Amino acid sequence: MRQLINTIILISLLGFSAFGYADPAVVAEEAVALTTAPAAATPVVDKGDMAWMIVATVLVILMVVPGLALFYGGMVRAKNMLSILMQVFVIFALTSVLWAIYGYSIAFTEGNAFFGGLSKLFLKGITPDSQAATFSKGVYIPEYIYVAFQLTFSAITPALIIGAFAERVKFSAVLLFIVLWFTFSYLPIAHMVWYWAGPDAYTNAAAAEAAGATAGFLFQKGALDFAGGTVVHINAGIAGLVGCIMIGKRIGFKKESLAPHSVTMTMIGASLLWVGWFGFNVGSNLEANGLSGLVFINTLLATAAATLSWTIAEWLIRGKPSMLGGASGAIAGLVAITPACGWAGPMGSIMLGFVVGAVCFWSVTFLKSWLGYDDSLDAFGVHGVGGIIGAIGTGVVASPALGGTGVWDYVANAVAEYNMVGQITSQLWGVGVCILWSGTVSFIAFKLVDILIGLRVSEEVERVGLDVSEHGETAYHI
Repeated sequence: MRQLINTIILISLLGFSAFGYADPAVVAEEAVALTTAPAAATPVVDKGDMAWMIVATVLVILMVVPGLALFYGGMVRAKNMLSILMQVFVIFALTSVLWAIYGYSIAFTEGNAFFGGLSKLFLKGITPDSQAATFSKGVYIPEYIYVAFQLTFSAITPALIIGAFAERVKFSAVLLFIVLWFTFSYLPIAHMVWYWAGPDAYTNAAAAEAAGATAGFLFQKGALDFAGGTVVHINAGIAGLVGCIMIGKRIGFKKESLAPHSVTMTMIGASLLWVGWFGFNVGSNLEANGLSGLVFINTLLATAAATLSWTIAEWLIRGKPSMLGGASGAIAGLVAITPACGWAGPMGSIMLGFVVGAVCFWSVTFLKSWLGYDDSLDAFGVHGVGGIIGAIGTGVVASPALGGTGVWDYVANAVAEYNMVGQITSQLWGVGVCILWSGTVSFIAFKLVDILIGLRVSEEVERVGLDVSEHGETAYHI
């Protein structure tokens, strides 16, 4: 059809030329332009991007089961090993189903600044041909893959929370709390931080303003979170802190030995988390391109630096470096680089890793001791504190003057002028809103669960162990 129209126009122009109404040379140039001009490109999914996103999604699943399950499971006592494995496993399954039913729609469709709409309940309207925008104009991936990738984020985040109050909460209470928290904390925070109209909507200043008005609240504030510093780590860390304070300390806290039963399991879990985190961070780029390479090396270097930092700090203060400390340092580094991985440079990532390793070591030793809360597996001490450092630090390491990428201006199609003070202010908005929102939702959710079914197991059950009492089986038979 396009060729037919061009031919008709060409004949008309030649006709005008014959009667002296147009310069034949100009007509010839216009004719060539018409016949060679490409049609407007229809967005086509690149098979490389699609294949990478499938791999990245599988890697994040690896982070949850078995990665997080083994990391947490090794840190509890043997009598509670299966309870942790069961909680992580079932939370993953539960939130996966909730994500498909209503979670994706609330998080990633247009609604208001805090909640998305209900247009994609039950994944309505999504087909194999549906496409989701990436961060490059004209580049898309299949929406089903995007749904699955984001599902894994929504599943690992609630599972992180349970580390704060491990070994003392009813299985039923955990599941009911997760449903409430997932619905009223994870989904709105994800919408506030990550929902936007996509780069193709930013054609000029007016269009950008209109598109920006439909974005999530914290996106509008300019908060940067490449892969989940606020959405995942601060969100979960604050919920864990609220939970461990409200539920209370384990029986025997600071009186009996509550040492990990298998640091070996914890090291295996940490290693799986480190490997899977490349899917978590690099996959968040949604494309297989040069920026993906930067995210990859940033994730690698920050984690290595944090491992060294924690190990050195522990060695200096306690006299001996521990495997548990090294594994915890690696997780702290992964947490801190998560929001910054797409904007930092390699040296900025190393700096961020060194800072977070030492600070998180301080938070799980001195801060926890001073304040007296029983964060069993340091969900707040590593994820909450590490997430805050990473989120605020993103505003520093993203600066082009420090080797960062800066922030892309989709109207100018170039890197915008960078204002570090302004960006750190935006990051503080993200941190503050996330702390207040998650803290409030968590407090209400824990209260409701306690009223409805009770949060904590009995003293007898806690002493026997949750494996036998809650699940009727044990992890080890001697």
